[in-house]
Amino acid sequence: MVNVPELFGSMVFNQKVMKDRLPKETFKALKKTLDDGAPLELDVANVVAHAMKEWAIEKGATHYAHWFQPLTGITAEKHDSFINPQDDGTVIMTFSGKELVKGEPDASSFPNGGHRATFEARGYTVWDPTSYPFIKEHTLCIPTAFCSYTGEALDKKTPLLRSMESLDKQAKRILKLFGKDVSHVATTVGPEQEYFIVDHELWAQRKDLRMTGRTLFGAKPSKGQEMEDQYFAALNPRIVKYMEDLNETLWKYGILSKTEHNEVAPAQHEMAPIFSTTNMAVDQNQLTMEVMKKVAKRHGLECLLHEKPFAGVNGSGKHNNWSMSTNHGENLLEPGKTPESNAQFLLFLTAILKAVDENQDLLRMSVASAGNDHRLGANEAPPAIISVYLGDELYKVLESIVEGKPYAADKKDTMKIGVDLLPAIPKDSTDRNRTSPFAFTGNKFEFRSCGSALSISGPNTTLNAIVAYVLKVFADELEGAKDFEAALNTLIDREVKAHWRIVFNGNGYDESWKVEAAKRGLMELKTTPDAMAHYKDAKNVKLFTEMGVYTEEEMEAHYETKLEKYSQILNIEVETMLEMINKDILPAAYSYVSAVAKTVAELKAVVPSAKAAAETTLLSKLDALTGDLAAKAEELSKVHLAAKGAGDCMAVAKAYADKVLPKMAETRAVADEIEPLIGEGYKPFPCYEDLLYRV
Repeated sequence: MVNVPELFGSMVFNQKVMKDRLPKETFKALKKTLDDGAPLELDVANVVAHAMKEWAIEKGATHYAHWFQPLTGITAEKHDSFINPQDDGTVIMTFSGKELVKGEPDASSFPNGGHRATFEARGYTVWDPTSYPFIKEHTLCIPTAFCSYTGEALDKKTPLLRSMESLDKQAKRILKLFGKDVSHVATTVGPEQEYFIVDHELWAQRKDLRMTGRTLFGAKPSKGQEMEDQYFAALNPRIVKYMEDLNETLWKYGILSKTEHNEVAPAQHEMAPIFSTTNMAVDQNQLTMEVMKKVAKRHGLECLLHEKPFAGVNGSGKHNNWSMSTNHGENLLEPGKTPESNAQFLLFLTAILKAVDENQDLLRMSVASAGNDHRLGANEAPPAIISVYLGDELYKVLESIVEGKPYAADKKDTMKIGVDLLPAIPKDSTDRNRTSPFAFTGNKFEFRSCGSALSISGPNTTLNAIVAYVLKVFADELEGAKDFEAALNTLIDREVKAHWRIVFNGNGYDESWKVEAAKRGLMELKTTPDAMAHYKDAKNVKLFTEMGVYTEEEMEAHYETKLEKYSQILNIEVETMLEMINKDILPAAYSYVSAVAKTVAELKAVVPSAKAAAETTLLSKLDALTGDLAAKAEELSKVHLAAKGAGDCMAVAKAYADKVLPKMAETRAVADEIEPLIGEGYKPFPCYEDLLYRV
């Protein structure tokens, strides 16, 4: 029997461990850094480092690593041992405050958008004391930010921390207008993580899964997800053991793994944690994805985090549940029960509507990737059109503002914001809308467009920044008002009407929504290049730079990096696809054709009158299909070569999106038509039926 309370956080240097192991004054100084963002003095860091090292050694650690999040989207770490040589040939174990606070990994070999030449190698990692260190295997991992020698952010953590600081500042200005003096406002996140589990031995036989994370070929199995009998069904015993191991491992790291279940598609599952402060939630989700893969291998399984590993069944997302809370424990997206708190809630809600409407492009960009482009817009995930779902009750409240009509609650009253009592809105007064990209779910917004493999730092950096920017605009207007109540009414009335187009409570899967969205002037950015084409628009540069989230140089680096990664992924997919066609699929088809032809020849040698009609028809069909596949592969190779030389990073990405991807789909269609015609013993790799149902 696992003692969960004792196990939980046992490998984390959290506040409880700090309080137990640090001198009272040191803990007090560190707590001020954790709570208020106060600078960490070196003498305090030295004491913390010593206590951290002693604790880590007791837990079996021999090394430490600054654990950071470069623009690759995954984590990186450079391990250094605690050993320090002595004159007598022995060693002692040491760890200083300087080593805790700052490290120096190579900065030139990570993606940087051309900002760092190969010979400009110096970069720095800096401890983020608001995210707890933890022990992984034999190494003490210290969450850090990563920047270049000249100060540019080379990671996803630094902009996130900046965005949190910006939102904190602007939200406190708004709260002060309502007579609330709070010292800190933080955003919180609970990322639900979807994933597929397949047998490791079968995975190892699929070159596409190994190299790209998704199947580039695969005919539809006789049973997909149409029965929906996988959803919330009893767990496979092998999956149960995996999930038990996963939970225990995550709990050791202090990750609040709360919910687990089967998802809709066969072999698909979900894990949901409890909310954490955003930067901690980001760190924990990065660690969660790493742990999911490692634990799967321990059980002879493979965890697939690609957004669309299988065609014809649901892809995997990562639902980003986002909210704002004060250090007093007040959730700013919790509808209130008094006129004052209702007005405060409505002001924050209005700010979010304005932020989302004015920055549809930035939100779409924040979740854009080669993998997620396959998932968004299919009948399983939110469309590529950004909209906001409010639920029936809240929709009616705002609709009454837009139409200037009485709000029909228990009694009909003309609503005057901040004076007349609005109805309390219970957390579950509205149904969920799984077709909406950005849905209000009681006291938070669920950003459902995030892909399963995505680092949630990007979406949350963007969310924080766009909301902070609007809060600043609102605060600037309201702080100078002579009559706050009148100014508040005017602002909310004006902005709700101005951004009402972004609100949509209907079915996002329906084709009619695309027509309606276009009439409203909403963007449909189908591909990563389509979205990134807007990244450097003047209004986006203004927003990010004014909020201090990115410099123009950093935005340029992110633009280059994201487009290059998109093209690199598709380059790998095309190369893998061509290799599988030429080395696996065509040889397998030729072998089967040869075997059938031999059978026909032998049959006719014994029975000269035999027609062998079925065999001849099959041979004719396979001959035509293999010829077509070989021709398609040649065409794909040509458009692939042309795309690689298309020009700058945007031109290359656009060529892959507009020319190469359609050709890949055409090529796959022919290969998938060949697969069911080949005898079982001739198939070059496990099929969908094997992968989805043999766990």
